[in-house]
Amino acid sequence: MRENIHPKFGPCEVHCACGNTFETRGTKNVLKVETCSVCHPFWTGNHKVLDTAGRIERFNRKYAAAKANQTNK
Repeated sequence: MRENIHPKFGPCEVHCACGNTFETRGTKNVLKVETCSVCHPFWTGNHKVLDTAGRIERFNRKYAAAKANQTNK
């Protein structure tokens, strides 16, 4: 087997867009992310519920004409 083919694995400083900084291990020295456990909507409880009922109605209206044409043929 070949030796020294893997990248160096060491301490990595992670910077989030919210300003949170923490340290982990990785192949890069600095890692910049958009969300972390401090600001991610799932972890903060501020996530939005999507209105799927409105989307389904809009889809049905959009394709109702195509469905009517298909049954007439």
